[in-house]
Amino acid sequence: MYHHSASTSHPAAGSATGVLEPSAADSKDAIHFQRCTWCGTAMYHRLLCPVCQGSELRTERSEGVGTVRHSTVVHRNTPVARNVSLIEMAEGFVVRGRVMGPPIGIHSGDRVRLSTAQDAVRGEPVFQLLDEPYRAWT
Repeated sequence: MYHHSASTSHPAAGSATGVLEPSAADSKDAIHFQRCTWCGTAMYHRLLCPVCQGSELRTERSEGVGTVRHSTVVHRNTPVARNVSLIEMAEGFVVRGRVMGPPIGIHSGDRVRLSTAQDAVRGEPVFQLLDEPYRAWT
């Protein structure tokens, strides 16, 4: 039989555990990511650095600006089509999220800004386009 002791250790400030459980005040308006203290690699929701395997990760707040690297339209498990996009953030990490707008109107290279860090249904970040697309509609 296992007992939960009140004397258990708590993670230090800036640990990966703190990133996975953001405070309610920060969860709607910011994305928190980790940066390896050894090699400086930025990553999202990791326990170890993917480059050097270091476990000393500090938590940082993203400015919320990024570029769409890949976007796909999903028709499964949803009443209407939606996009799922991989966004490369300015700080150097990649996050999966949704870009607001018509799913077929989101393209690689589009610049986006964070709208909310957790949407109510899927719990993933939601982004909005920064620039109107300059594409010819023919």
